Amino acid sequence: MENKSFIRSYLSEMKEVIDMLSVEDIDRATELLFDAWKRGNQVFTCGNGGSASTATHFACDLFKTTIVKEKKRLRALCLNDNIPLTSALINDDGFDNLFYEQLKNLYQKGDVLIAISVHGGAGRDKAGLWSQNLLKAMKYARDVGGKTIGLSGFDGGPMKEVADVCIVVPVNSTPHVESFHLALGHLVCSCLRQRIEELDEDDISR
Repeated sequence: MENKSFIRSYLSEMKEVIDMLSVEDIDRATELLFDAWKRGNQVFTCGNGGSASTATHFACDLFKTTIVKEKKRLRALCLNDNIPLTSALINDDGFDNLFYEQLKNLYQKGDVLIAISVHGGAGRDKAGLWSQNLLKAMKYARDVGGKTIGLSGFDGGPMKEVADVCIVVPVNSTPHVESFHLALGHLVCSCLRQRIEELDEDDISR
């Protein structure tokens, strides 16, 4: 297949995915983060592989893009970003506990955890089942009174059942899923900023 044919096919598939995304789930995720901002709760992000970089990007935008002059700020942190800590935790406690152990130090009731996974904890490779560290962290957040948002793909995987809100990119293509996870992060942050801009100070405590 020549390059132009491949490019057209790829872009056509991307257009089809847009129409399959759940506006309702995107709205619910945005409102969950908006409530966290109003309450002064923290937001944590995490992911593995390419989704780890998406988690970093999402935390950056949640922190920076949502800043509105003279209004309180959203506190956002990515659990992938402290390399000495992550390597120490993996070395001592295993990969499955990477995010769980950090949340035990940092997580408080009402905080929000955003977990990002292409397959949502389904499937396996040489190291075993994928993304079990994300599912363990999400279950911990739920058990201590927090809220969880999942960004998944394919059929959503187990993450869809664990998360309070799960935005699924319903296509069986890792590149497409990862691309849309980035786009969803930008969409949610932009929508969240608008919500913050429009809110009257008197309404924050309601």
